[in-house]
Amino acid sequence: MNAVELEGVTKRFGHHTAVDRLDLAVPEGTVYGFIGPNGSGKTTTLRMILRILYPESGRITVLGRDHSSAADDRVGYLPEERGLYKRMRIRDLLAYYARLKGFRNCRAEVDRWLERFELAAWGSQKAEALSKGMAQKVQFIAAVVARPELLVLDEPFTGLDPVNMEVLKDAVLALHHTGTTVIFSTHDMDIAERMCDTIFMICRGKKVLDGTLEAIQAQYGQDTIRVRLGEANGSFDNLPGVLRVNDYGRYTELRIQPGADPQAILQELLRRTRVEHFEIASPSLHDIFVRIAGPQSEPAEEAARG
Repeated sequence: MNAVELEGVTKRFGHHTAVDRLDLAVPEGTVYGFIGPNGSGKTTTLRMILRILYPESGRITVLGRDHSSAADDRVGYLPEERGLYKRMRIRDLLAYYARLKGFRNCRAEVDRWLERFELAAWGSQKAEALSKGMAQKVQFIAAVVARPELLVLDEPFTGLDPVNMEVLKDAVLALHHTGTTVIFSTHDMDIAERMCDTIFMICRGKKVLDGTLEAIQAQYGQDTIRVRLGEANGSFDNLPGVLRVNDYGRYTELRIQPGADPQAILQELLRRTRVEHFEIASPSLHDIFVRIAGPQSEPAEEAARG
């Protein structure tokens, strides 16, 4: 069973096609990652799933229903643009959001979430008194307090410090383990790699990736070498078999040509300098993202866009 299905969905704004004939299936009970560059159609797709926006053509099914009413009580949503009623007290605010979703006897659930996020002492305070990180946690609670079957998170980790990122990540995974389907968009490829069962990428309104990280990396093979040289002035210039050099400071990634011999590249590096680390690997999701969406995207990635 799929929690969400899109079939041939197109959305235009004037002459601009934001989403172009998109097919998508989000299996129930998964953590499904949405990635894509700014302006790719990512948020537009999420808002169509929520029935905030409507497509020009195509069919969208959410939790088994394809009517065109607003997202029902079984769906929770954390928008990228945060917003709380600043003069409401936190407990009253969260109870209000829960009741909008039909959850009347919600006080115990509100208190449970406030305790979990170490916000119980702030329950009687007004939202305007919260720090940015605290307000973001309250907004997350507002999205989940009514126990949704489907949770849509648009850039949920933006602006959080590492400690609060861990708290929020653990909360998302706890919901996932109880059966909630989670869709979230992120620009943080490391989070997408660690958390998502399936990763979907949209670029220029079209689907370009959709699958597990392992399946996506398998499309590219082991065409990446991670290397650290023993001398800061070691040279990567004109290495035979190397298409691109990407310096990350502590190590360097070499993208090799199809059919190139990594051992020959290692031998050439050893001839020039001392090598402290040499690893043959699949490209990271970050690297794949840049290959597809970057200004120097190549024919193979263009073909992936269909």
